Amino acid sequence: MNSSIVMDRREAEAAATKAPLQRIADDKAMLRAAAEMARDLAAYRPAIFWSDLIASVVIGYGALLLAVTATSLAAGLIAGLVSALALYRAVSFIHEISHMKPSSVRGFRLGWNLLVGIPLMVPSLMYEDVHVHHHARTKYGTVEDPEYLPLALMKPWTLPMFVAVSLLAPIGLLIRYGILSPLSLVVPGLRKMVVERYSGLVINPAYRRRMPEGRFRTEWLAMEIGASLWAIAVIAMVVTGVLPLKALLIILAVVAVTTVTNQIRTLVAHLWENEGEPMTVTAQYLDSVNVPPPALLPMLWAPVGLRYHALHHLLPSVPYHNLGEAHRRLTAALGTDSPYHKASYPGLPGLVGKIARSTMIARR
Repeated sequence: MNSSIVMDRREAEAAATKAPLQRIADDKAMLRAAAEMARDLAAYRPAIFWSDLIASVVIGYGALLLAVTATSLAAGLIAGLVSALALYRAVSFIHEISHMKPSSVRGFRLGWNLLVGIPLMVPSLMYEDVHVHHHARTKYGTVEDPEYLPLALMKPWTLPMFVAVSLLAPIGLLIRYGILSPLSLVVPGLRKMVVERYSGLVINPAYRRRMPEGRFRTEWLAMEIGASLWAIAVIAMVVTGVLPLKALLIILAVVAVTTVTNQIRTLVAHLWENEGEPMTVTAQYLDSVNVPPPALLPMLWAPVGLRYHALHHLLPSVPYHNLGEAHRRLTAALGTDSPYHKASYPGLPGLVGKIARSTMIARR
């Protein structure tokens, strides 16, 4: 690298050590290297997407059936855990769908919704046209970001509350699609509230979703009708005894494990230290988290590329199966003084501890 690039890095590094996140300058060397090295990694490989999804679905639903029909508690718990982790991986593809063009992996969006989104009542409408705002340079970490809260600056009790509330997500989704969707067709004003407040996988309570328009509105309605009919069918099967209440409770418990796991993963996806001001790309990167190898457990709690969340904020167009290679290239190319290395952490416990300590310091 030439001297100007080195100077860019040194200036940015110096600023990073003295300034809060809102005033960290962009490290041009890191951004340039990321753009250049990942240029040939933006291609999607449909075979990987489909084989990964199908394997996750087969294992997830197969283990769920075993959990429901198990004759011993131990077998039921093991099957339920396997099902939860496999279905969590399958659900996590909603993140990839929110970034990809329809032509990237033909038919994948429809297939995912039929296999995962509608049966689990998280159709891709819940993330499409929502997650993109989290990546908007001028919106990240602000009140307009649907996926950001300054958790590290809030009261310590907000962290366990943040995780605990996700236990109710399966019941909430059943109510949203089985009850609120049909009622919103006949109750004035309810439709607007359902779309604005109950149609997105968000954590920012101040975020209000806009009404869908154009072609997406038609696709939205198709997905919502499918999820609503499925939710109504599930409720009807339980009421009529076709689906035993015990079986439903087991299914809800398994899904709750997936939602709690995802919420814990969300808790450590960022450092949550921004107070609402716009940030540079480098600042956004440093407020985000990578948990790269040699750690193995992130493959379970941060699947489908989510272990490279900070890198994803640098390169949102790179599909999940190429993020590992992008990380290896950048790690080798950028010196130890590069901000790139400061977003990597060894594992989940340390990250939870870091955020917990931040909440206690912030309240002094």
